[in-house]
Amino acid sequence: MKIYKFLSLLFIAFNLFTLSSCRNSDDDDSQETSTGNLQIKFENGFNNLGNIVLNQTVQTSAAGQKHNFSALKYVVSNITLIDEGGNEFKYNENNPDKGAFIIDQADAVAGVVYIDLNGIPKNNYKKVKFGLGISQKAYLLGQNGQAEFWNKAKQKGMSWSWAGGYIFVKLEGKYGISSADTEFMNHTGNMGNITANDVPDLYREITLNLPTTARVTAQVRPSIHILADLNQFLSGSKTLSLTIGNNMMMGSGPHLLDVTNNLTAMFKVDHVHND
Repeated sequence: MKIYKFLSLLFIAFNLFTLSSCRNSDDDDSQETSTGNLQIKFENGFNNLGNIVLNQTVQTSAAGQKHNFSALKYVVSNITLIDEGGNEFKYNENNPDKGAFIIDQADAVAGVVYIDLNGIPKNNYKKVKFGLGISQKAYLLGQNGQAEFWNKAKQKGMSWSWAGGYIFVKLEGKYGISSADTEFMNHTGNMGNITANDVPDLYREITLNLPTTARVTAQVRPSIHILADLNQFLSGSKTLSLTIGNNMMMGSGPHLLDVTNNLTAMFKVDHVHND
């Protein structure tokens, strides 16, 4: 009888231990698959010195031209986070309504424009990748497939007609030799269906290494601080000069293709906060 009671108690204890272990395992699995939030900060400057003040901050280009900006806007989309193993998490890929953002210097707070991303899988991320502009795949979804972002772009002056498509980068201001006194307007972007219209694709993807791992958890929201060096506009891999032949241009012509290629190199991650 005593042996029977002992075996019964042992059996109950074993079941409780097994149930507890299963619950702990389930809890661990739940924590492993939990999500968190991440913030990306964009700070526009010249020569990696941030906080361009519209209509005030003046830069001298490699060709000796002085220039400033009265409008400085660009579209960021297809944000991808890359973990320590090289695995990618794509944030609303080719879905502009949820995954495209307009970086407008006029909206900057203390020189910084903020993007908040949610539903990011818990992980340690070592790189960030994003598109400058809107990919053809997203554009060809049609106007109904991106109605919300299309309306935002129209309100921000970052679109032409639907047949023309989106403005990827809008730079406006003044330039000159002794002083910045001549108006310029450079708007880059794909002109609709690039295959049908036989025009170059100005959409670019940029991949940046993070100096510190961004550790996303349910409790930790990392902040990635990106500096955009607008000196690359005229003083990038190809030295450019504004002239009466290119100072008022829209679309994807040769000058704007050069501008796009220069601006692709303007981004770098300054630091990461894990708060």
